[in-house]
Amino acid sequence: MSGKWAVGNSICARMRRSALKFRDAHDPHERDPMTAYLEPSQESGRAFVRRTIKGEVVMLNLMRFRDVADYSATPGLAPEKPISGAEAYDRYIAHTMPYLIASGGELLFLGEGGAFFIGPEAERWDRVMLVRQRSVGAFMAFATNEGYLAGIGHRTAALEDSRLLPLVEMAPPL
Repeated sequence: MSGKWAVGNSICARMRRSALKFRDAHDPHERDPMTAYLEPSQESGRAFVRRTIKGEVVMLNLMRFRDVADYSATPGLAPEKPISGAEAYDRYIAHTMPYLIASGGELLFLGEGGAFFIGPEAERWDRVMLVRQRSVGAFMAFATNEGYLAGIGHRTAALEDSRLLPLVEMAPPL
């Protein structure tokens, strides 16, 4: 297995282990696991690496929060009193920013979401975030950093569902 495949699989495995701790602490009949996406699959990790993106990548994050954050998978990170999913995600961002900046990344946009203007009426995303990373390699180094991973439980506790779409800038047609 080449180095980039191993790194892609490593990212997926580490994030999946974190999410599995959360999932295993809950009744599997509470919700359909196919409808919530909290971590990448091995296949999506491989597909991301296979894109062979040159240069910068911007990650479009869509987040739907839990009403009350669920820290059952990472009780060591849990606050003394219950907090909302949004508050838990704010803790995740605060924890993550130093690692993101050190890796050459930056938070481009953070905004409040809501119902779609064009899209499914029943679908909503509470928050949207755009994060730029200087390269796929820099993103992978960031995503596997042990210090960063130590706080990923805030993200897991916060989210009911999420989407992460890697974007590559393109020139507008003339």
